[in-house]
Amino acid sequence: MAPTLFDCDAKPGDLIEIVGGIYHHWAVFIGGNEVVHLIPSTHGEGDLGELFTYLDSSKCKVRRQKIWEVVGSKTFHVNNLLDDKYEPHDPSTIVSDAVKIVGEERPYNTATHNSEHFVTELRYGKPESRQVQNAAVIGGVATAGVAVAVLGAALFSAFHKNKNKK
Repeated sequence: MAPTLFDCDAKPGDLIEIVGGIYHHWAVFIGGNEVVHLIPSTHGEGDLGELFTYLDSSKCKVRRQKIWEVVGSKTFHVNNLLDDKYEPHDPSTIVSDAVKIVGEERPYNTATHNSEHFVTELRYGKPESRQVQNAAVIGGVATAGVAVAVLGAALFSAFHKNKNKK
């Protein structure tokens, strides 16, 4: 028997976060164990291949599928992550809007038009991606760390040169 969402308590209009490897995929639950999500038509297998497929794609399709076809062996959970920030649309509106655009080709960009942007726009009317925001913070911290290390090395070198001159 195919898996169901009964243990997840998803309701139509809920956002489903699919956790797997580096990249988390997002879908909108529309009822009947189905989701609508944004996916490259050349969707790869495996976490690394999947990441490269997403990074290499500039176009995606809106697909309607059974949840277990999308999730596979990965874990997933309901994550209406911006409910504390924005008022969600009515569930029937979310489902209706999602179903209307099934089959459409959409632009794809990991930083500005990813699956999380897609589902948050359907639920809240605002395309946001916490994954992108978190990556930007981590990237900024890493960049700052490198800058501090370079500055530290330059200061150490300058101090060491001045000490040798005396």
